[in-house]
Amino acid sequence: MLPISGTFLDEITHDIPSQNWGEVEWRREFELFQAIGIDTVILIRAGYQNRCVFPSKVIPNLLPVYDDLAELFLSLADEHNLRFFFGLYDSGFHWIRRTWWREVEINAAFIEEVVERYGHHPSFQGWYLCHEVGRNDMHVIELIRTLASKCKSVKDLPTLISPYPHGPRQGGEGLTLEETFEHWDRIFRETADLLDICAFQDGQVLYEHVPDLMRGLSELGANYGITMWSNVETFARDMPIKFPP
Repeated sequence: MLPISGTFLDEITHDIPSQNWGEVEWRREFELFQAIGIDTVILIRAGYQNRCVFPSKVIPNLLPVYDDLAELFLSLADEHNLRFFFGLYDSGFHWIRRTWWREVEINAAFIEEVVERYGHHPSFQGWYLCHEVGRNDMHVIELIRTLASKCKSVKDLPTLISPYPHGPRQGGEGLTLEETFEHWDRIFRETADLLDICAFQDGQVLYEHVPDLMRGLSELGANYGITMWSNVETFARDMPIKFPP
């Protein structure tokens, strides 16, 4: 059995309700990460719509931000010798409407702002492209290529995505396993020069299909030189959440 060595920091901009945690609670969490063998933390997104984990000057119509969670997370990661992957901004609007270039424009300024504010932290060791996709749709290739290229041009670090398999549990018209492999073969073929790590989620498909899914995706990653991780999401949560197990 492989150990779990990384975790997402699911802050408060999207589907996780606020726990009103401050430095004391987050410090306890990072101490726990270190104690159980976690060596990598990934900020699942730094901003969503009009909310952000720090007082950004480039996100339009931003609600007031009173605490700099990005600085807190990076400082704690520095202190506990953890790798930190910085999640980007998700407008929840432009790219979903296929206006992917507008999503890139906002993120380009955001990426520069992030590096100016936090680039000095030694734990800052990767970028997380936070736009979750499941198939070759919504200009995903253009989105990955342009965002990853911008990230690497400003601070040349590994890039990570965590897509989901668009299977029957996703709703709507799901893909078969064969179609999933075909879609991601095309995506990897066009992005492998800029994409370093892919951590597929394990949900949205039938349980009995998970082994074949992960095996096939692992082979695709190996073909294109992309490091493959697993994002284990199928477990009970101890708090209210938009997406039940």
